[in-house]
Amino acid sequence: MPLIACPECDHQVSTEAAACPGCGHPVAEQARRDPRASPPADSARAAEAVGKQSVLLEVRPSWWNFAGQFLLFLLIGSLLIAFAPSAWWNFGWLGLVIWPGVLLLLAFYRRRSFVMRIYADRVSVEEGFFSKEGSEFFIKDIRAVDVRQGLWSRLVGIGDVTISTAATVDATEEAPGVPHPNHIKDLLIAQRQKSTS
Repeated sequence: MPLIACPECDHQVSTEAAACPGCGHPVAEQARRDPRASPPADSARAAEAVGKQSVLLEVRPSWWNFAGQFLLFLLIGSLLIAFAPSAWWNFGWLGLVIWPGVLLLLAFYRRRSFVMRIYADRVSVEEGFFSKEGSEFFIKDIRAVDVRQGLWSRLVGIGDVTISTAATVDATEEAPGVPHPNHIKDLLIAQRQKSTS
């Protein structure tokens, strides 16, 4: 039995009541005339459901994970340019032109093959580019959130986030080389505390 506010005295009245018990205003008759008037309890539940479906944070690996590959290319390319014999340049320049494109495609493929979405009540992880593998677990099942950062990772602000749960088979989900790992950890812990209270 949903409740609505009486338009005359603002008392909470059942939509099935013929009249307000406080002032006698005909509530049922007004509800039939105005079908747009939805009970506040239903609209609050609908707003809560929409809030749980909206993505709080979408996480992908950072481009900094691939900086080493590009630095290696620059080093090898500059060494080849400096020390390669002139006869090698008849066909060797083609490799120097194609190789950066291959590295960029590889980095794009590896970055797009992982995404973690954090909702108010659950975490969704999708892996793969051509073939997809997905898993979901509820935030209330999270037991621990760990962040690992090496020296390079700390300098550029990335890290590995490992989420230990009671719901997954392996009991852990890992987001490798993601930006702002401590922000992700704080968000997951805050959502976990909301779900248990």
